[in-house]
Amino acid sequence: MESVGKEPADRESASDAVNTMPQVEESGLGEREIHERVERGQTNLVDNPTSHSLAQIVRSNVFTLFNGIIFVAMLMVMATGSWRDSVFGLIIIVNTGIGIVTELKAKHTLDKLSILVASHPLVRREGRNVEIDHDDIVLDDLLWIRSGEQVPADAEILHSWGLELDESMLTGESNTVRKQPGDSAYSGSNAVSGLALARVSAVGKHGYAAKLTAQAKVYTTTVSDLNRGINKILEVLTFLVVPLCALLIWSQVRAVGGWSAAVSGGQWRQAVVSAVAGVVGMIPEGLVLLTSLNFAIAAMRLARKNTLVQELEAVETLARVDCLNLDKTGTITDGGIEFKALLPVDSLPVDGVGAEAGVGSGDDADDAADARGQVSREVTQALFDLANEENPNGTGRAVLEALSAQGYVAGQVDARMPFSSARKWSAIARKGDGVWYFGAPEVLLSALAQLSETAQLSGTAPISGTTSVDETRFAALSAAVAQYANHGNRVLLIAHRAGDIPADFDAEPRLDPHALPVALALCAERVRDDAADTLLWFREQGVRCRVISGDNPATVGAIATQVRLCGDKPVRTMDARELPEDIAELAQVLDKVDVLGRVMPEQKKAIVQALHRDDHVVAMTGDGVNDTLAIKEADLGIAMGNAAPATKAVAQVVLVDSKFSHLPDVVARGRQVMANMERVASLFLVKTAYSIIISLGVVLTGILFPYLPRHITYIGALTIGMPAFVLALAPNTRRYIPGFLRRVITFSLPSGIAIGVSVLLSSWFLPEIMQWDMHVKFNQRSLFTINAIIVFALGIVVLAQVARPLLSWRGALVALFAAAGIIGAFIPFVASFFALQLPSGGSLVATLAALAIGLLILATCQLIANLVRRNMPGVRLPHDRRMSRS
Repeated sequence: MESVGKEPADRESASDAVNTMPQVEESGLGEREIHERVERGQTNLVDNPTSHSLAQIVRSNVFTLFNGIIFVAMLMVMATGSWRDSVFGLIIIVNTGIGIVTELKAKHTLDKLSILVASHPLVRREGRNVEIDHDDIVLDDLLWIRSGEQVPADAEILHSWGLELDESMLTGESNTVRKQPGDSAYSGSNAVSGLALARVSAVGKHGYAAKLTAQAKVYTTTVSDLNRGINKILEVLTFLVVPLCALLIWSQVRAVGGWSAAVSGGQWRQAVVSAVAGVVGMIPEGLVLLTSLNFAIAAMRLARKNTLVQELEAVETLARVDCLNLDKTGTITDGGIEFKALLPVDSLPVDGVGAEAGVGSGDDADDAADARGQVSREVTQALFDLANEENPNGTGRAVLEALSAQGYVAGQVDARMPFSSARKWSAIARKGDGVWYFGAPEVLLSALAQLSETAQLSGTAPISGTTSVDETRFAALSAAVAQYANHGNRVLLIAHRAGDIPADFDAEPRLDPHALPVALALCAERVRDDAADTLLWFREQGVRCRVISGDNPATVGAIATQVRLCGDKPVRTMDARELPEDIAELAQVLDKVDVLGRVMPEQKKAIVQALHRDDHVVAMTGDGVNDTLAIKEADLGIAMGNAAPATKAVAQVVLVDSKFSHLPDVVARGRQVMANMERVASLFLVKTAYSIIISLGVVLTGILFPYLPRHITYIGALTIGMPAFVLALAPNTRRYIPGFLRRVITFSLPSGIAIGVSVLLSSWFLPEIMQWDMHVKFNQRSLFTINAIIVFALGIVVLAQVARPLLSWRGALVALFAAAGIIGAFIPFVASFFALQLPSGGSLVATLAALAIGLLILATCQLIANLVRRNMPGVRLPHDRRMSRS
């Protein structure tokens, strides 16, 4: 395999990536050939939008079950000529308009951010390498498959420079597959290491994994606790509304003297209006709107801080997170790495003592290298060539930058084994010089020691002039590595096997038992300035953070200590190679570990599964392909903006500017939405509960419905609709706990029963006490007004309970809407429009007495509910001050 020489540069820029590809004979498609394939529809376009379309947004907001019910009810009332009682129909327009405008704004915001994180495949056309959009790939294009990228289309490998693919998303197998010329690469697989040039063999919907990759992208359906609870409520109401409406009409017709009297005297109009009043009250028309509205607003607010929420429903998951797994590189550290020193193995102390010297600053490390002896130019050149891969990782770029400044350039490389996160080492081979290995010291030393022992037992003699890695030297090297790592260094080992290149070097990645350690390379990562403060926020919020990394556990532990991962407590570290494979045992181990090092990609996934076993809600951050499996498995996958395309494709949230400090905003926004939705859901369901109770009482006792539709419109707007909108957007950082529906019902049902019973008692007994003839319109309106006042007053009391604590702006909010309701009754136009008739004289006394009885019933129902709740573990009210921070 030919080496690819290139000048070290900023490898992360698109232009450099284009200019540093290997030289190949193939020129790729020409402009005419591309145009022909586009005309035939042979492009990689898949109907898989990154956000809801305009039609989907309009359809989801307009054509809903309850919009249909309200619309029909409005037409029924308008048919009676009582247009003022059909004003509730405006709810459809308001709800629909707000929902559409908000979701369109969210779509516009999210689509702009989606462009920033979209992948741009590199293709070869007319002899030039160009980056294009994913959808612009055409059949027979020459596609460069680069490390860290997701393969965008099915292709056949033409040339391979050590390409290894992770096909786990297609096959379920976590092992990487090494690709040779003639092999197939399927869309949806991820390039773990190496590079290849391939010819596209299938595009768009014809791709092998088109459906799989579509599912990995945005706006997939998430079954949430909130949506599940609301859907159950709507299912129950669907079965109640239609039959209750029919029964209400029947009962109201009977109340006015039967069908003949109702039709001949026009009383059917009052019957229809009364029936609609009951139906409208049962429908929590704003609840569904506020749910989608809050998700969309949360996404927009996060977008302003460069955080892309790829699934709006994932906002709920943000609220429930109690366990955060952090990938060190790119999360706690900024991804930047500094090369510090290259230390010869022969000059290291045999007992490891003194290895801590020179592990502080870069200058100290250089002094240590001078004190222990200089590494030969041959070894340094080998390190340069080992790092000089097609797509070097952060460590490789740091090495190249530092050695280039010393005058090193690319040397001869006859064969290369690119770095793999699964193997944790890379290798190059030169004719006459043998093989050089570069990677994790503990992995290489352990493997070399075992291989050497096996070779000796089998009678295979070492090559003349070489010695195996004896136990003493192995222990000394391991001690030195541990000392350097304990001070926060990333330590890498260089080993050399002299002689000829093995015949199967390209075919099978393996270590030679005769390789000898020659030098240690010291690097260090730059810690983010905001890491310590961000971790402090999570500790205060009760979120358990763990660092899961592929690096040396001692190195990761030193960095975790530096950023105070566990506060004042010592950081507990562990080598992932010691982890049990059994998920149950792994769950027990994880409870006592803060930092895991040398974690393999499949282990990251197993760690998430083990945390799920203990009912944790897990968030996983990452930026590399090796994090993809764990991010996909986690409840909430969070990818950095500079992450591999495959990683961003499966994540629900992308931190576009890769700032770790955005995570508190992400979690806090989710908590705000969920905690506040519990508050407002309680308000809506109180109205639903008392409307059902009143409707059933009316049907069973044959009385007139106790208020008009316009009354419930007025009351609902002031005690539920407008306050709920304000409360839904208020700050709230309470961690969400599963059981949304149970908690909401245990609050709303007793309150709803109390209001419903109070209104029914008023309707049953006041006419007799006041000696009202209920066939007289004036008396009907007097009773309707008293009942409306009861519902309004008790509704304000419930609003005050939901809005607690009241010693804040929340108290002012309740007072404002209470005052608005009272003042409105004194404004002639408002009073006339909503049929509000202020009681006076005997009616005033009756109103006050009915209110006192209503408050007593409400207090009694809530007292009984509280006693029951105390015997139901885990149920607390959505406004409980112990669980809510405002």
